Amino acid sequence: MLNLIKIKGQKKEDAANANGKPPAKKQSPGELRLHKDIAELNLPKSTKISFPNGKDDLMNFEVTIRPDEGYYVGGKFVFTFQVPPAYPHEPPKVKCKTKVYHPNIDLEGNVCLNILREDWKPVLNVNTIQPNDEDPLNHEAAAVLRDNPEKFERNVQRAMAGGYVGETHFPRCM
Repeated sequence: MLNLIKIKGQKKEDAANANGKPPAKKQSPGELRLHKDIAELNLPKSTKISFPNGKDDLMNFEVTIRPDEGYYVGGKFVFTFQVPPAYPHEPPKVKCKTKVYHPNIDLEGNVCLNILREDWKPVLNVNTIQPNDEDPLNHEAAAVLRDNPEKFERNVQRAMAGGYVGETHFPRCM
């Protein structure tokens, strides 16, 4: 009996291949959920999503943000998302490819948000990942923002223009 089922499955695969179609790849539950989450994204015009490895690899994508207000207006910031197969039970890994002077992003591009670590819950999705000022990774930038917002704004502008903040050089991202 098992042999008949195996033969029937092989015939279906052979028929699909004969029609010029490759056998369909079965999506994992994480891929199905991510597909739904991406379809439901309501991105502003200043934010774009792309799939560097092609649309077949939903689990790795980039988000480009061009803020149209706030300290970072005029900048262009690229973030990579690596979504684990166990998504949504495990959070995506988010990294900033653009070197930026920001309280939640260190100089290696690591993004520090509680929601990406201990506060992650399966009911959350990629749409809920947004920076906040209560979870700093770059403590120096966070302190300047808290204590001297005007200096913080000057530092952000200098960094985005391709200058130095303290001893650290930032490539132009405007």
